[in-house]
Amino acid sequence: MADLGQLTQKYQPVIDTINSFSEFGASVEGVDLAGEQLHLKASVPSKVIANRVWDSIKQVDPSYSDLKHEIATTGGDSQAYTIKSGDNLSKISKLFYGTANKYNEIAQANGIENPDRIQAGQQINVPALG
Repeated sequence: MADLGQLTQKYQPVIDTINSFSEFGASVEGVDLAGEQLHLKASVPSKVIANRVWDSIKQVDPSYSDLKHEIATTGGDSQAYTIKSGDNLSKISKLFYGTANKYNEIAQANGIENPDRIQAGQQINVPALG
């Protein structure tokens, strides 16, 4: 018999990843057992954030055989983002891709010639990669 507490603890990094994007509309809607699997129901606002959740699932368990997931993507491929004071494209890349090294992709997608010249309040779209 599967243990809800143990499976929830195992997949807590995935739940935390979803919750870390709550300001963008991501939410965990349910966590329970489906037979011998953890049933995780959630919604995320874009393919960008869905990909980040998938990365988290694969880090926890590449086979994820004990996870049944229903993760709905409610929006499009890219994720809207408003630059905050102290942000840079590397920091935004780390947030959405898990690596700071994809800042050029964000710059190119937004027609930003110099990645070091962004301003608080500026609206950008973070593109889905791959």
